[in-house]
Amino acid sequence: MKKASVADMKNNLSRYLAYVRRGGRVTIYNRGTPVAELVPARSAAADEPGDRLAANAERLAREGIVRRGSGEAVATLLTPPEGPPSGVLDALLEDRASGR
Repeated sequence: MKKASVADMKNNLSRYLAYVRRGGRVTIYNRGTPVAELVPARSAAADEPGDRLAANAERLAREGIVRRGSGEAVATLLTPPEGPPSGVLDALLEDRASGR
């Protein structure tokens, strides 16, 4: 999120609008006090929570912040671990005993 004074906002409005159009937010300050926030307009498709989530995920992928998966789970995640179940404390104590 960016911060801008009222004077800076007036002088660079096009630049800030382009930033907001790409999904950014700008807090506008008047004499050091926040008075407004410029955020992207909501579209009709973004009214549903699931649609907003999909739109945010798409924006994050486009900006390179996240990488979308293939949608297929890795086989090792689908198979339960072998052996008797043990707790986190047991695993920690085992690690400490082995000197790791």
